[in-house]
Amino acid sequence: MVLVNYADRKLTCKIVYYGSGESGKTSNITYIHNTLDSAIRSDMTCLEGLNERTLFFDFLSISLGNVKGFQTTFNLYTTPGQMEYNAARKIILNGVDGIVFVADSAPEKKEDNIISFNNMLQNLKEYNLQPETLPIVLQYNKRDLPACLSYDELEGDLNKYGFPGYEAVAIQGRGVFATLKAVSNAILENLQ
Repeated sequence: MVLVNYADRKLTCKIVYYGSGESGKTSNITYIHNTLDSAIRSDMTCLEGLNERTLFFDFLSISLGNVKGFQTTFNLYTTPGQMEYNAARKIILNGVDGIVFVADSAPEKKEDNIISFNNMLQNLKEYNLQPETLPIVLQYNKRDLPACLSYDELEGDLNKYGFPGYEAVAIQGRGVFATLKAVSNAILENLQ
């Protein structure tokens, strides 16, 4: 839920990057952090395990400046990809305003994508959030793989709700800002 502080004229929105392990959630946030000027973004916080994979979450805050008279900030979070950390996934989804679901385009990750997507839907249901009313954008990452799932196959597996879908190569930055812009604009449109 967007936090609105009328006294200080501030809006704070929460975007969660969700997906299976090693799909590219952290790569998205890292690219955004490394590209944006430090004047408009926070330092990046990463809580990693011993194997340098996200244990709890990554966090980055971005200031958009004045949007319709409000100082607007987007807080970006990632969830851990491993199913054994589902409790952390649920906690991170609390208060979410928009989601970027990051799908791995590798053929061997097809089932992981579907399981993670269905897990996201189940966790949203526990917060009484309906996917039809929440800004959700699908990002089909790792499109540079020599043999990857087709866009149509990924759409067929994951996009039964008609969410916007974007192709990406997050480590190169391709599609990263297009995805972020799509979910951010959808959140702001929901406020009107």
